Amino acid sequence: MRPISTILAATIAALAAGCAVAKPVTLAVYGDAPYGTSPSDTAQVLATPAFVQAVNADAAVSLVVHVGDIHSGKSYCTTSYDTTVYNLWTAYTKPLVYTPGDNEWADCHKKKEGGGTYNAVTSQIDYVLDALNNPVDYAYGNPVANLDLVRSIFFSNPGHTLGADKKVVSQRLAHDRSHPEDAAFVENVYFMQGDVLVVTLNVPGGSNNDQDVWYGAPVMSAEQSAEAPARTAATVRWLDRAFKAAKSEGAKAVVIAAQADMWDLDGNTAAHLTGYEPIIAAIASNTTAFNKPVLMFNGDSHVYRSDNPLVAGAACVTEGATAGTTAACASDDWANHPSYNVPNFHRVVVHGSTTPLEYLRLTINTEKKVAASDTSFGPFSWTRVNP
Repeated sequence: MRPISTILAATIAALAAGCAVAKPVTLAVYGDAPYGTSPSDTAQVLATPAFVQAVNADAAVSLVVHVGDIHSGKSYCTTSYDTTVYNLWTAYTKPLVYTPGDNEWADCHKKKEGGGTYNAVTSQIDYVLDALNNPVDYAYGNPVANLDLVRSIFFSNPGHTLGADKKVVSQRLAHDRSHPEDAAFVENVYFMQGDVLVVTLNVPGGSNNDQDVWYGAPVMSAEQSAEAPARTAATVRWLDRAFKAAKSEGAKAVVIAAQADMWDLDGNTAAHLTGYEPIIAAIASNTTAFNKPVLMFNGDSHVYRSDNPLVAGAACVTEGATAGTTAACASDDWANHPSYNVPNFHRVVVHGSTTPLEYLRLTINTEKKVAASDTSFGPFSWTRVNP
């Protein structure tokens, strides 16, 4: 039998552990950067080293999240450019988690990104070529090939972050064994940061790669027809797994990071958003079952926005006409994917594509619970930082 003193000491230690106050965790979140107005516009690329140094110098920040789009829709998709961004990011002294955006893979087929245009006369693709008659884009702008290129450069070490090394759970290594095809999605990860689970999803902006036919061809290729459904199904399975992990790990909140603004029409019809519905449904069902705060970050639409598109008529704040101010949102995004009612969800669009480069300083304090606003929700609070 153990001495009473030993039992008492163990009991006190257990009680102390149970009463321990979780320390606040701070993340830097940004996306849609570096951008350029043309393939030769390198202003934001040149500004990136100073931006990285500023984030490194932010003592509160423990981890960086980039929500995708490492160049604009007017820049070419090349090995050289992707490698340049990768090399710039090696200067991060904090772990960097990145999820790909449409501009670096799904939209590479577009002429303005260096891909090409279908020629109805010849029934061929007129590719964008350089002075030596070579394609300017990697693999002639083929989206699947460019996603593989991004994976080979940014995700060559599955289960580990960029910048400072942090172990994460990658779908490459932890996929559903009944779906071995999910091992392709090395970019999808989740991890615990403090007592919050963070999960990333490869969801490209535009239309989830299922509406904009590659190269403007009259019919969708078999390769494109297969890509979106396979990735969407893998994404839903990854979300389910991440929320199961959140429950088993005792997470007090979840953060979701993806590129696409799945509620933004961007001048298109509602049909342009239908490809996102399975993912939104999975977010809604998992968030409801989790019954704790879930905060989502996305880029894509570039303009800062704070709202809950899973509740009809929820308050919404967006960037105003004057920099640094806010104004009521012009429309209710809920209408683009109606019928949901998930009050424990909130979404933030990170401001991107413009200069100066900025990041959002997200502080997570699970000992607090505040009302939803343009800068807070449950245990989350955030400020926009222009270093």
